[in-house]
Amino acid sequence: MSVDWKRRPEGGGRFALRLILAIARFAGRPLARLLLYPITLYFLLRRGPERRASIAFLDRALGRPARLRDGARHVHTFASTILDRPFLLDGGEARFDIAVSGLEALAAKVDEGRGVLLFGSHLGSFEVLRVLSRQRPGLKLRVVLDKAQSRALTQLLDALAPEFAASVIDASQDGPALMLQIQQAASEGALVALLVDRSLPGQASALAPFFGEPAPFPLAPWQMAAVLKLPVVLGFGLYRGGNRYALAFEPFSDPVDLQRGRRDEALGALIRGYAARLEHHARQAPYNWFNFYDFWHVDEHAPRSAHSAPGGDPGPVAMAARLPAGDGAVGVGAGRPR
Repeated sequence: MSVDWKRRPEGGGRFALRLILAIARFAGRPLARLLLYPITLYFLLRRGPERRASIAFLDRALGRPARLRDGARHVHTFASTILDRPFLLDGGEARFDIAVSGLEALAAKVDEGRGVLLFGSHLGSFEVLRVLSRQRPGLKLRVVLDKAQSRALTQLLDALAPEFAASVIDASQDGPALMLQIQQAASEGALVALLVDRSLPGQASALAPFFGEPAPFPLAPWQMAAVLKLPVVLGFGLYRGGNRYALAFEPFSDPVDLQRGRRDEALGALIRGYAARLEHHARQAPYNWFNFYDFWHVDEHAPRSAHSAPGGDPGPVAMAARLPAGDGAVGVGAGRPR
């Protein structure tokens, strides 16, 4: 993403977030969902850059010129998933119709006992992963999250799912500590989940075809997977409207051996493969795309090495220091779409 988008001010306020969550908990989800319409209108009227980015993405994903009502549906879908967060985190997933596919393949990887990396994206809801704790009792799920950047989500976790909050790996800590925590979780056979679609300013990335044009994807998660020699499974939690979600898992790669001299080639192949699967699911559920900025923009101020796979081994500590963590979304009515 560009530096300018990352510096965009948040809209609304924490009071608005607390208000709608209070309505959701005490008055019920149906009444709270009625508030999503004025919230959607607010973002369409007041958040011009996000609105334009939404329409530009939908032009690609829908294969036709996107209209304002498409942008409204896009924002409404985003707001709907944020509203559902407290219910999913508070053990209320029984009220949702959640179709799960690929769970057997995921379980097979986890049962090997060496740890698994679950790579997600800002496509759909990552919180719906909470159903794993119900369908797979005993599963150790560790989520990598930047607590400093995601204060609203962190507060929500602390209030509604303290045991889950305690298991979060804080990505805002220094590189060595972060890498050691991920390595320790993997050694305990945990499923370590993080979002890997956003390339942040100044971080090393590689270009991969995405909706017909090269887009930058971060290198560090794939380098980390290779250093730790862990298998990678992709996870997508897509919102299907109403109370329906589809949670899909896809085995993606076995532990990767980056042979000297072919490191860049192997990393490039992994990222292109990931970009292809992300595009596949984004085409199937275009209104679930929650990157409300020009995803194909390469920051002109970033170092040259950030635009291609650099040679050499940066080492696990350096990788952890620039690891893109799941920053989540700020919430309904409070914060920009992320």
